[in-house]
Amino acid sequence: MNRIKEVLEEKGIKQTWLAEKLGKSYNMVNSYVQNRQQPRLEVLFEIAKILGVSAKDLLIDQNDPNPNTAAN
Repeated sequence: MNRIKEVLEEKGIKQTWLAEKLGKSYNMVNSYVQNRQQPRLEVLFEIAKILGVSAKDLLIDQNDPNPNTAAN
């Protein structure tokens, strides 16, 4: 699972903008944001670069008892 949706909301960035920067369709980015599909590692790193965050900030640690925080 990922935190792309949360990071976009924190930064006030629209999915359409991210899709344009990534060179992906809105539908593909929306599937990442809604956690219906996970981006390949290369794409995850590109999303992190575009959003100005660490790739680990986009991930949810499945073992974390508080899933609303980024992976440590």
